[in-house]
Amino acid sequence: MSLTLKQNCKYALLVPTSMGVRITPVDAQPVQSTNMFRMQATSAETNVASISSYLGLPVKVLTTFVKDSPIASFIKADLRARHMEYEGPEVPQGDPWGYRHQFNIADSGFGLRGPRVQNDRAGEVGRTLNVRDFDLERIFSKEGVQIVHLSGLIAALSPDSSNFCLEIARYAKKQGTLISFDLNYRATFWKGREKELKEAFAEIASLSDILIGNEEDFQLCLGVEGPRAGGENIGDTLDAFKGMILNAHKTFPNVSVFANTLREVISANEHLWGAIVYENGSWHEAPLRKINVLDRIGGGDGFVGGLLYSILREMTPAMWVQFAWASGALATTFLTDYAQPADEEVIWSIWKGNARVKR
Repeated sequence: MSLTLKQNCKYALLVPTSMGVRITPVDAQPVQSTNMFRMQATSAETNVASISSYLGLPVKVLTTFVKDSPIASFIKADLRARHMEYEGPEVPQGDPWGYRHQFNIADSGFGLRGPRVQNDRAGEVGRTLNVRDFDLERIFSKEGVQIVHLSGLIAALSPDSSNFCLEIARYAKKQGTLISFDLNYRATFWKGREKELKEAFAEIASLSDILIGNEEDFQLCLGVEGPRAGGENIGDTLDAFKGMILNAHKTFPNVSVFANTLREVISANEHLWGAIVYENGSWHEAPLRKINVLDRIGGGDGFVGGLLYSILREMTPAMWVQFAWASGALATTFLTDYAQPADEEVIWSIWKGNARVKR
């Protein structure tokens, strides 16, 4: 099956998400060893969308905000700066133990000291995401969306958010919008909800046109047989990765594109980075290459963002994996969780290995 982009749409890309902030020690220090932190607005899904928004495509964010919260104001200003439209209800905080935006407290790591991330999501307002708060007919039918990107992080956040993602996928399918689904397995999100979430994820995957994950995601979310996570060198198990994707294709034959990132960590600042894409019976590969990493968080999201952008721009399938690989590599050179490409050229230069000065 081939991908067909819906035409005459207001939005190229739509992302449902739960927004929060990340605080990171400056100068690559551990959290417990500093009193200086940098704060940024973040979510995996807007990390993905940033490739398209910075490169000029219209992007829409569906989310929820805490009413009258200065953190919500900070997040809204950040989304505007990233050229993204947003909409969503304003949820009253309630009492001091009520709703708030999530905090990620992240040490980027350095050298042989690996990164550490603590997710503080108590009272997260994104857990209230509800399809009743959004006019899907207006968004998908009247305004129009070419690709909606769903994430397993949002699909597993709460029973409400799981149903929210299911309803969006069902509605988007009827309207001819392409559906991208990044599985993004998190064991802590699934605890006590395994049966419910496996059913939800399987339905979203069955409706998807583009399915993205790693070896752990495909196996734990969808029960697809694949290589052992954290096992041998990726180069030695590439056939097992391909076999896993073929197994996924047998289970979900309506999916047109499968993508899998490949990463070997030499140190916090040096990775081997690669990817494979399978579409219409053809394999496209970005072989493992060494990249220098300033901050790894968001590299996978950058890959997904580059993949979706290249599809939206109707590049050839062989170019998808190249642009996606380079977008992910670009994201790891930023202190933000998302890449901020000046233009397509900077991404293609990364793919070509050209880091010469441009004057």
